[in-house]
Amino acid sequence: MNLEDFNREVSIVISEMEHSVTRDILLIHHDDGDGLSSAAIVKATAERKGYKVNSLCLEKVYPEVIESLHRDKGKIIIYADIGSSHGDLISKYNEGRNLVIILDHHNPQVAEDSKVHDLNPEYYGLRGEEDFSGATCCYLFSKLISKENVDLSYLALVGSCEIPDSFKGLNETVLKEAIEKGIVDRRGQKINIVKLGINVHNLFSKLQILGPVGYYECGPELGIKACLEGISEETKKKIEDLEEWRKRMNSKLLAILYRQRLKETAHIQWFDAGDLYKGMGSKVIGQFCSFLSYQKRLIKPDKYILGITNLQNDVPGWGKLKGELIKASIRVPRELQRLIDQGKYPSAVNLLIKATEGFGVADGHEYAANVTIPSDKKEALIKNTELVINAFITKIVGTKS
Repeated sequence: MNLEDFNREVSIVISEMEHSVTRDILLIHHDDGDGLSSAAIVKATAERKGYKVNSLCLEKVYPEVIESLHRDKGKIIIYADIGSSHGDLISKYNEGRNLVIILDHHNPQVAEDSKVHDLNPEYYGLRGEEDFSGATCCYLFSKLISKENVDLSYLALVGSCEIPDSFKGLNETVLKEAIEKGIVDRRGQKINIVKLGINVHNLFSKLQILGPVGYYECGPELGIKACLEGISEETKKKIEDLEEWRKRMNSKLLAILYRQRLKETAHIQWFDAGDLYKGMGSKVIGQFCSFLSYQKRLIKPDKYILGITNLQNDVPGWGKLKGELIKASIRVPRELQRLIDQGKYPSAVNLLIKATEGFGVADGHEYAANVTIPSDKKEALIKNTELVINAFITKIVGTKS
């Protein structure tokens, strides 16, 4: 990575932010552990500089939500751990009206609006699946605002726990810095946050419950507070209740799948959870798919895992979405990951983008992705996904022959 070029670009954006007339920031962030860690970094950084921060936690970049948020003029809008995959859509609705800063690690789409600054390190040669998290990107931004924000480095490490072998690339650099500055204390595999008295993996696992499972019960707000202040007894009880609820629903769905098995096409194995997770955030379906990828007696190692759930139309802090929507999440078993790396199969995110072109909003990574579509497009999703895979394989075979 050319860190000098990245730092130069970030510094230009920070200067533009500091010269803005407004001192209000709209912070839009994701609801998982990385998203909450990212939001906590941005919130603390901005408030230390005297900005007023209003937060909105989004599970997805819903077009009607984004359109409404960008309708006014003269705002500062920061996306944390969300937004890169829809830089084109955000540009379309912003039209130069607001200063927009995207701090993310998902596969990016180019933002054409000159007022939309996507500071994703993927543009500088790194991979968001391996080298950095959304929280790491937010931390790099924070530290260029002030070197004193090094005390927030532990949150970059917390967010990076979502990445397998999470501490390499930029994340390894941040880890070394955090240890050197006494922000964290490493003992074997445990990395303890000195000021909070909790290790980073433990805090991450708590945030993975608060945000996704507690999305409709003020979980994201509690998660950001826990990131900065630690976990109170009240929050601890909330986490326990939410986790028990999720475990019950996961066990129920797992039992159903063992009885009925997953539905299959040539390259996909899929299931529909319906309203089973009603009351929880939709992120839980992706978490269940990740869990399912390790159930060797239940899944095929060479087929994509696709899970579907009905969405609630309520966006806390914003309002009601139009229409009936469903969310589909894809996870890739390890055997299939190797084929994707070899270019023999499409990545999860590219697969969903192409399969739902014209009716879906997809984003994600090479091995994990999701899409939101109208409920009446479920059959089209399954059919198109298989068509996209077949076309990809046929093209590869044709190229080699």
